[in-house]
Amino acid sequence: MGSRYGGLKQLDQVGPSGETIIDYSVYDAIRAGFDKVVFVIRENIEEDFKAVYQGRFGDRIKVEYVFQELYKIPEGFHVPEDREKPWGTCHAVMMGAEKINEPFAVINADDFYGADAFKKMAGFFSDSGKEESKTYCMVGYEVNKTLSEHGFVSRGVCEVSGEGNLTGVVEREKIGWDNNRIVYKTAGDKTIELSGEEIVSMNMWGFKPSFFQYAERDFKKFLQDNIHQPKTEFLIPSVINKLVDENEITLKVLSTSSNWFGVTYKEDKPVVIKKIRELVEKGEYPDKLWG
Repeated sequence: MGSRYGGLKQLDQVGPSGETIIDYSVYDAIRAGFDKVVFVIRENIEEDFKAVYQGRFGDRIKVEYVFQELYKIPEGFHVPEDREKPWGTCHAVMMGAEKINEPFAVINADDFYGADAFKKMAGFFSDSGKEESKTYCMVGYEVNKTLSEHGFVSRGVCEVSGEGNLTGVVEREKIGWDNNRIVYKTAGDKTIELSGEEIVSMNMWGFKPSFFQYAERDFKKFLQDNIHQPKTEFLIPSVINKLVDENEITLKVLSTSSNWFGVTYKEDKPVVIKKIRELVEKGEYPDKLWG
């Protein structure tokens, strides 16, 4: 929704030939071996979104659209009148169930993940095969490579075992720079310093279709407990935490040499434009992605 950004940042041009961050994600996904992209959008932005992306990628990758709306909840539940906020990231992923029957990656549309991150994700799927399994993955980034210079951000701080498996995700809502230190603030406004090397989730997940069954089951429980809380969201890390805690899945944490960056605030846009220009000048991307 771009509430902090002030508009549809998914359509903002940041590349030298008018590319959006989504363009770079799709480009990296294609060269890593992905062959389909599913856009999760709202019905009221469909026209504007398709005006930019319909036919944009030619025959390089199959494109599907699904819609995340408040009314898309299980039978027997009713949306409260005061609910305006979307149901959350895991609810958004659930919308893809009708279009996805294969292993799939999940990303944020306004985040730049880098080519290596997509290669690592594709490699995981290649190694684990296309058969259904209870092993998923995520790409983790050091927190010092994921911050904004223009305000605090929310990050899922990961706990990782010696075998490289996720053991838990702790959501920190106020992480940022404070006098050359990286800190987060607790609900009581207490300041806690971080080393900067903590691994965080940037919502780049690798799932098998079985995830939809877990999500649907847990969404019903979420609604039973929270449907009258107008701002509570059904988030991917919460679902993953529960699945890991109950030993229903194993989740591998993949490291990457890629740098993450994104546009949380309007002031982040010039930084993103500069970083993409540097990558183009290094030859990692062409001046014009499509055409």
